Amino acid sequence: MRRLVIDSASEACSAALLDGNRIVDFRHEIIGRGHAERLVPLIAELADGGRAGAIAVGCGPGSFAGVRIGVAAARALALGWRIPVQGFSTLALVAAGAAEAVAAADGALVVMEGGHGQWFVQSFGADLAPRAPVRSLLPDEAAALDASLAVGNRAEAFVARRGSGRALPMLPDARHAAALPPAAFFDDPSPIYGRDPDAKPMVTR
Repeated sequence: MRRLVIDSASEACSAALLDGNRIVDFRHEIIGRGHAERLVPLIAELADGGRAGAIAVGCGPGSFAGVRIGVAAARALALGWRIPVQGFSTLALVAAGAAEAVAAADGALVVMEGGHGQWFVQSFGADLAPRAPVRSLLPDEAAALDASLAVGNRAEAFVARRGSGRALPMLPDARHAAALPPAAFFDDPSPIYGRDPDAKPMVTR
């Protein structure tokens, strides 16, 4: 069964049609901003307009706006097409993009931009299963973590700050969902923010 996979949690905007582990079609663009305007047209450019029997969406953590846009689009398409939708961690997707290197190193630390001067970090095993929860840390705090292999858009900065290790610069790419283990997918997808929202609710009395 074909599955539409989308992720818009970072400066990358990506969509892929997967048939099992086979990539039918994909789009991957580095756009920085403008995911709300670009994501749906990107999906429409795929073979058969992106139509599939199921949808999977990256739920973050990442950009607050990008995460919400991706999850909302996936839910809307699933409702309109009357097909199931699942979520997955965007950090797991980044690890999956370096699956062979992660396996060879017996695991890796994913290090991604988290905003407000912080990095999202999460450790994954050789089988791409998470070894620890997601954390949002200041760079100096993150650099205290032990990792021989760092993957992500802040991997090089992490290794430079630590003074040791190997860095693989990587952004989320929907194609790499084919490498994710089945346990990485979950029902009822909702945003994974990784830290408290920027805006606090106003308290009225």
